[in-house]
Amino acid sequence: MVVLGTLRAAGATALTVLSLLLLCVGRYPARGEDRAAVAAKPAPATCQRSAFRVVVDVGHTLDVPGALSARGIPEYAFNLQLAKDVKQALVDAGFSKTVLLITTTAPWAGLLERAARANSMPADLFVSIHHDSVPDYLIETWQYEGQDNRFSDRFKGYAIFISNNNASRAASLKFGSLLGKALQARGLQYTPHYTLPLMGRYRHALLDAAAGVYRYDQLIVLRDTRMPAVLLEAGSIVNRDEELELASPERRSRTSAAVTAAVEEFCSARAQGNIVPLVKRPAPAKAAARHRVAGPAVLRR
Repeated sequence: MVVLGTLRAAGATALTVLSLLLLCVGRYPARGEDRAAVAAKPAPATCQRSAFRVVVDVGHTLDVPGALSARGIPEYAFNLQLAKDVKQALVDAGFSKTVLLITTTAPWAGLLERAARANSMPADLFVSIHHDSVPDYLIETWQYEGQDNRFSDRFKGYAIFISNNNASRAASLKFGSLLGKALQARGLQYTPHYTLPLMGRYRHALLDAAAGVYRYDQLIVLRDTRMPAVLLEAGSIVNRDEELELASPERRSRTSAAVTAAVEEFCSARAQGNIVPLVKRPAPAKAAARHRVAGPAVLRR
């Protein structure tokens, strides 16, 4: 009887252990199955840098060079040098299709030409390079090397603009925000003076108060491009201290590195489907009507 009871107990224990083993097998797949499940999961999409085309637009022209710096240097000279550095930084980072856009046609036709050329490439991103000034009523005069020159030391810093009338407004804002954060990560700050009442008709609303992205709907190079587009005012050349910084290779290097970092992040986000697709373009008649009402402020760009 004792032996029989012992055998029955052992049998019950064995059945219990076997049941637990079968339960574990059902709940946890074999290692090979784990590997197969991992292998079957698609890898996240990545940015194809060699296929992503950035247009780096050099603001203004040689004959219509924009603002004059505090020491009498045309804005176009600053724009061209920085744009070249930005293009080279992008090419070095693998964005080999980057295009430097230089035009010789004066506004208005020249502004329309810039957008048309970018649209015809076609481009994935449009970045227009500029350097800032202030309205004439904020300008003062000083002597530099025996000449009267105009300056304003009241404001300094970068500013980024997008147009809500761009075909890809949300993506433009996304890139503008990435660019602002990349500039700040490299020690640069944006100027808040566009929000002040003293700016008059040059006053603009902030769309991203953390990154320094402003709304400027009627800028032709932002409004008429059919890809995400931003205009970067890299800093104020009428501020006497910042003018010297902007002319330095170190400042250009920081700005170029920020643009490159923002493009890399934007390209990756687009590849992963995190960028809002294009919206429908307005009809040609409406677009033409907007050309007529854009106003003289657009001529600065």
